Amino acid sequence: MTRRVKQEPVSLVPESAQGRLLTVEQAAERLNTSVRFPRRLIEERRITFVRVGRNVRIPESALEAFIAAGVVEPITLGRGRAA
Repeated sequence: MTRRVKQEPVSLVPESAQGRLLTVEQAAERLNTSVRFPRRLIEERRITFVRVGRNVRIPESALEAFIAAGVVEPITLGRGRAA
């Protein structure tokens, strides 16, 4: 008697491109910018995107990573007055 091992499906899609795919308009709305900004990010290859035929989609995870990369933490001052 042979034992069958259940195999997990293998995905050819990289992790950075998995998840919900957003249109350029949806990405612009999420970033609170004009549509030109995410289009420029795509053109300059500064964000991961997926081509679906002639359409371009931005993975939600890639947009979240782009936002997280731009987060600047506030400086906490020790003693003294705050400016």
